[in-house]
Amino acid sequence: MTTRGARDPADHAHLLHEVFDAVLAGGQGPADPRPLVSESWRRSLAAHVDPDSRTPPVVVPADDVVELRQAHPLSDVLPLLRSTLVSIADEAMHMMLVTDADGTILWREGAARVLSAADDVGLFPGTAWSEDAIGTNAMGTALAVDTAVQIHSAEHLVRAYHAWTCAAAPVHDPDTGTVLGAVDISGPLHTVHPAMVQLVSATAQLAEHQLRVRMAIADERLRVRNMPHLSSLRGRSGALVTPTGRIIAGEPYGMWPERVTLPAGTDRVRLDDGREMLVEPLPEGYLLRAPQRAAAPQQRRALSLRFTGDGAPTALLDGSPVPLTLRPAELLTVLALHPDGLTAERLALLLYGDEGNPTTVRGEILRLRGLIGSDVLRTRPYRLAAAVDSDFGAVRRALRAGQPAEALRACAGPLLPRSDAPEIRELREELAAGLRHAVLDADDPGLLAELAAHALGRDDLQVHDRAMQRLALGDPRRREVALRRARLLAEG
Repeated sequence: MTTRGARDPADHAHLLHEVFDAVLAGGQGPADPRPLVSESWRRSLAAHVDPDSRTPPVVVPADDVVELRQAHPLSDVLPLLRSTLVSIADEAMHMMLVTDADGTILWREGAARVLSAADDVGLFPGTAWSEDAIGTNAMGTALAVDTAVQIHSAEHLVRAYHAWTCAAAPVHDPDTGTVLGAVDISGPLHTVHPAMVQLVSATAQLAEHQLRVRMAIADERLRVRNMPHLSSLRGRSGALVTPTGRIIAGEPYGMWPERVTLPAGTDRVRLDDGREMLVEPLPEGYLLRAPQRAAAPQQRRALSLRFTGDGAPTALLDGSPVPLTLRPAELLTVLALHPDGLTAERLALLLYGDEGNPTTVRGEILRLRGLIGSDVLRTRPYRLAAAVDSDFGAVRRALRAGQPAEALRACAGPLLPRSDAPEIRELREELAAGLRHAVLDADDPGLLAELAAHALGRDDLQVHDRAMQRLALGDPRRREVALRRARLLAEG
């Protein structure tokens, strides 16, 4: 705007009045309003603000202002605003005003005479000073254009404020970047000073800096309290996120955006680089973690047990021999018979009877784990985590399936014949009796001959008698059966 006598506040105000009257009348004034002002007038008039309005609307009752102040983020920096602006405002017959993001005045402090005059025009807490509420003014326009502005005299759209001059700057949330409110200095027309806008702008920047420091402190506290959640991922990708979506810690370092958008209630989010992350709510933020890929099914280890017959018990783990004495063989037999697992107390009973001691069993389990590995012999309860193939198991299954020939081929003799463990003695007798009855019931000459030559049948006279009855006269096996039968008769 081209001004005449603009150095004199009164002359400048007079010129602004002439421009104001001409523009609102639809004519051409002595100069054009500043673009900032003309655009604000256009927005304000479009919102149906009446230039002849007297005061702004009261949108927050006086009794509710205190509660609104306490909840507002700018309450944390009010001491800074006071120390920076209020003393200057007192000396220069100004007042400091602080609004929220909607333009509602929350705080007002300054010279008593100015505060009294401000009451007459609605410049007090609880009133709305957005452009659509009261037209062009420093607070509302600063919020509308998101920059520091100065509005002088007749640049205000509402005539009631033509006797005032004001400057305001927005204050931003350092976390989200959104506008929290505005800081303003207002005073009578004659107090105008070109440095007012620089002063409020610098003060707003100081407030933002202090908010940023407070945010950094809060971030560090949140990080310290929640790092165990991140550490629990044990090297898998993850990040700690503030309630507003800012990432404050991440593993691996350097692979995370500054912030993420987390819609309410979401349980997963896709990052800009395409990675999908699970969202886990924490008491004061969120944990992002990579979905854990389903582990490829591990092939179970193979444990082969050959415990029937007169020879030493043998075991193979994945094809490699495991050196065994009687006690670990007994343990393996009992565990193989109970795939769901056993307690130490139950194991002691099955191996030693009522005199069994769980402490002794635990020691023997420890030694057996040393032989076959803790991944094969698990605890709580004690159980075999392997694919177990045992000769005594095969005999048992075949007998239960009514297959005496398969049972006879799987069995090399009595189960662990030197063992006195109650569970093993019972199974040994079960297998021997079951095999004998199955072969006799089958009444098959070949099976009878096999059993007569078998460790479980070579001392059984009834088996030999039945075999002699069923074997044909020309069968070569008949002679062997006859010789053993004669010996049994002689010994009997």
